[in-house]
Order: sequence, then C-alpha cells, then structure tokens
Amino acid sequence: MIIDTTEMQTIHSFFQLEFLKEVYGLIWIVPIFILILAITIEVLVIVWLEREISAAIQQRIGPEYAGPLGILQAIADGIKLLLKEDILPSRSDIRLFSVGPSIAIISILLSYLVIPFGYRVILADFSIGVFLWIAFLSIAPLGLLMSGYGSNNKYSFLGGLRAAAQSISYEIPLTLCVLSISLLSNSSSTVDIIEAQSKYGFWGWNLWRQPIGFIIFIISSLAECERLPFDLPEAEEELVAGYQTEYSGIKYAIFYLASYLNLSVSSLFVTILYLAGWNLPILYTLIPNYDIFGKNKMGEVIGITISIAITLAKSFLFLFISITTRWTLPRMRMDQLLNLGWKFLLPISLGNLLLTTAFQLVSL
Repeated sequence: MIIDTTEMQTIHSFFQLEFLKEVYGLIWIVPIFILILAITIEVLVIVWLEREISAAIQQRIGPEYAGPLGILQAIADGIKLLLKEDILPSRSDIRLFSVGPSIAIISILLSYLVIPFGYRVILADFSIGVFLWIAFLSIAPLGLLMSGYGSNNKYSFLGGLRAAAQSISYEIPLTLCVLSISLLSNSSSTVDIIEAQSKYGFWGWNLWRQPIGFIIFIISSLAECERLPFDLPEAEEELVAGYQTEYSGIKYAIFYLASYLNLSVSSLFVTILYLAGWNLPILYTLIPNYDIFGKNKMGEVIGITISIAITLAKSFLFLFISITTRWTLPRMRMDQLLNLGWKFLLPISLGNLLLTTAFQLVSL
C-alpha cells in the first residue's frame, strides 16, 4: 500500500496534535503539585510557630532538639502518625468512620482553588469565588458529623453534634460579612475584591471601610476553625478528643492536617477580603521609579514574588492573633457559644449588611 505525501503530513500532524494535548494536560499538573508542596510546607511552619509562640507566652522552652530551633519537630510528629497502626473500632460504622476524615480535608483543599496568593497566582478565578469558598466550608462539618456518628462513641458523637451546631451558628454571620464586601466591591471574585481595595490606597482597604464586619469575620473564622475559645467539638477536658477520640494513625493525621489547613485558608481570606491581598502602598512610596509588575519578564517575576511574600506576611498576622488567642482566653460554654452566634453576631452582621446596602444606594 502506497501512502502519498499529503496523507503522511496529515498523520504526522494528528500525532503531533495528540502529543501536544498530552503535554498540555501534564503542564496543568505542575501548578497543582507546587500548590500541594507549598501547602505542606505552610502547615509545618504554622505548627512550628504555634509551638514557639505558645512556649513564649507560657514562659517555657519550646521544641529545640529536632533540628535547629526545633524546626523538624513537626516533620517528626507527622512521620510518627503515619507509622502508627490504623485502628478500626469493632462496633463502628466502617464506611462513615473512614469517609469522614476525607470529606473534611477535601472540602478545605478545594478552597485553595479560588485563593490568589499573589499577582496572577491563582488556580481558578471564578466570578463567585468567595461564595464558592463558603460552600466548600459548609461541607467540612458533614465529615466531622459522619466521623462522630460512625465511631459509635458517645464522646465522638457529642463532638460531631457540637461541630455541626457551631458551624451553622457562625457560618451565617460569616456569609453576611462576605456579602457586604461583595456589595462594596461590586463583585464576588477574589481577584476583583483585591483590585477594588487597591484603587484608593491604604485607606481604601476594607479593614477601614468595614471595621464591624472585620471583627465579626475574625470571630466567626476562629469559630469555624474550632480554635479557642471556640474549641468545644474537641474539648479535651469534657470529650477526650471529641470526634477524633477513636481515630489513630493516618486518619488522625488527616484531622490534624485539616485543622491547620482550615486556619491557613481563613487567614488568607482575611487578607483577601480586608487587607487588600498582595497590595502594599508603601512599596510604591519607597520605590517610585520601579514598576513592580513591569512588562519585562524579570520585573514581572520579581513583582509576583514580592506579591506572594506580602500576602503570606499579612496572613501570618492573623495566624499570630489566633495562636495568641488560644493561649490567652478561656473556653466558652456551649450555651455561651450559641448565644454569641445567634443573639449578637447575627443581628450585628445583618445590620452591617443593611448599612452597606444603604450606603451603596446613596452613592449611586
């Protein structure tokens, strides 16, 4: 059989096109891999910071033997958990018991899709990015409730119920605060919200335009992350470890990882919604002749690197506040926690939303 030159070129073009499709598909794996690596490193840094800050607050020495300044202690703990036996309670619901931790961590990992870590550093810029994060956030308590119920343990079940009740109580004020920000920015995209704050410089940050919403958002974020004084689902003195009581090995490590990932996501969203993300007006004052996001490749790379550093620095400020709060304030009772969410934060956040709406209507 003889194949003419035209057919040979067609076949060659077809295989070349298929090869390019495969290469293009593999290229998309690279940013996801980089994000996972960065998230892992960030969690290790947060764990180390929490131990060092808590040690300083309590006037004691923190981790110091595992590596210089104890920086390898978090890695050692992670390896220890991975090597421990994965125990399945004999009378538990194995399916719910096994699926619960996965749902909790996957819902948090999906939130990283809409987070702009810096200038042009985002996996997916959805037009409803902030509300997509809230939707993902509402899935995590389902995994905790499944874990608590599937463990067939009264402490675990009570912890799961507390986690669900706490999430519902504080998710509504959180959503109302986000809705107020969307009204001010005329967009629900995380990138648009950051750019809307950068138009007016430092005093255009939503921290100053929405001070009441900022306070409510921080309190609700701490409650969603189950940090003290809102750690009732895991209260050791009452519930042993709450919904984590029957877990060991890698499943317990997943819960441990999910709690710090949730704290990291919340701190990043505080930066995005109220602290203008990667924007820092002082840079343009100190370097007036330098275009931080210039057209040349080197200037753009430097600008993106600086923007990522600024975003992370602002987010670590919230992390410092949450860690300090953990070792400063006592735990609330369950009735106090629910009263704070339903009787105080919900009416105030609703009033803040109405004031924001009225301001937007007047300014038209």
